[in-house]
Amino acid sequence: MTKSRTPVLIVLAVVLAALIIIFILGLSPERIAKPADAMETPVAGGPAPNETKTVTLFFLREDDGLFLPEERKIPVAGSIAREAESVLLELIKGSTNGLPSALPPETKILQVFLTKDGTAYADFSKDLAAAHPSGADAETSTVYVIVDSLAYNFKTIKKVVILIDGEERETLNGHITLDRALVPNYTLIAKTP
Repeated sequence: MTKSRTPVLIVLAVVLAALIIIFILGLSPERIAKPADAMETPVAGGPAPNETKTVTLFFLREDDGLFLPEERKIPVAGSIAREAESVLLELIKGSTNGLPSALPPETKILQVFLTKDGTAYADFSKDLAAAHPSGADAETSTVYVIVDSLAYNFKTIKKVVILIDGEERETLNGHITLDRALVPNYTLIAKTP
């Protein structure tokens, strides 16, 4: 009877070892590859030398946490993805009117790419999460300042996926779900008289 159990035990041991290896490999962080349908969306007509365009950025109003618009000039880059990177760089630089920024100043934008369905993937350095203040309000502000600024300025951007060092994260710091594309929330923008 022990001879008939030996092959079964060997098969079970091999299956168990294979499952352990699969489990261990599955724990490594997933890197998000640029989607196959990512595209460089050229801006009609192409840019003229030193041409700029006016965009609207959103910064926090201290008394109620709503967003106030602030206009900024960015270079016309020839593609929406590059212009979206410029918008994010300006958000990181902060307000010229003394409003608090929702993005830590040490944050770097690594890349923006777009898909045909209007999804923008905004890939930030790990500093966006590591230097971020804690709290649900701060996280909501950061996420929606990014999403709203991109969608507001580029009509082709319908939703935004925020990546950190090329990886999806469940949340930025435990509050807002980042494992799916986010649509803009313009209710956070203050109504100006």
